Amino acid sequence: MRFWEKKNKKNYPDFWKEYLHLFGKKSKKLPLAAIRFVAFDTETTGFDYEEDRILSIGAIAIRNDCIIVSDQLEMYLRQEVFNKDTVKIHGIRKNTDFDKITEREALEFFINYIGNAILVAHHAEFDRKMINKALQRHGLGVLKNKIVDTGILFKKTKHRVYLYDKQNIHYTLDELCNDLKISKSDRHTASGDAFITAMAFIKIVIKLDKDKKIKISRLFGGIF
Repeated sequence: MRFWEKKNKKNYPDFWKEYLHLFGKKSKKLPLAAIRFVAFDTETTGFDYEEDRILSIGAIAIRNDCIIVSDQLEMYLRQEVFNKDTVKIHGIRKNTDFDKITEREALEFFINYIGNAILVAHHAEFDRKMINKALQRHGLGVLKNKIVDTGILFKKTKHRVYLYDKQNIHYTLDELCNDLKISKSDRHTASGDAFITAMAFIKIVIKLDKDKKIKISRLFGGIF
């Protein structure tokens, strides 16, 4: 824990203190099948970490190569910032019928939901930074969870690309869908993209886990 986090810990809300406590002691080395993964995605007003805001968050749990449909989360946030140019991508308008909550409420729901799960996202750096910026706006720290990036993990199924990737090739989620034969229904919604990411993660792990002895460390070419 960073010095400033220790200094301000007594001022943190209870949900954040409980979250930090989950990472306060050394975790046990669990087999891959016993680990709870959470695939998540954010839809945002744009790509500027400072100026843009999260519009929605979708997440769904994975355990033992199965998507746990009963263990998912979907939230829409009130829009203090609005960018009409991105509506054509995510379809979330300023005045919609969705039940919306504040950014602070959404963060609490999200943190309580993920716990100490290993997070899974496509191009994870963007989603991680958007969540972290939101947390920092409310006087909190940053995500402590390990994060697997399906874009980076996918390269490991393409051995030559992974070994000789000097140009830092980026695969889109659509390209993963095409290669892995995943339906694109609900694409560009946070919950839809979270589900697609979960499907991609499972299919990639199965490809990599031919001997059924894959170690968790092999997944982490894309930890942040």
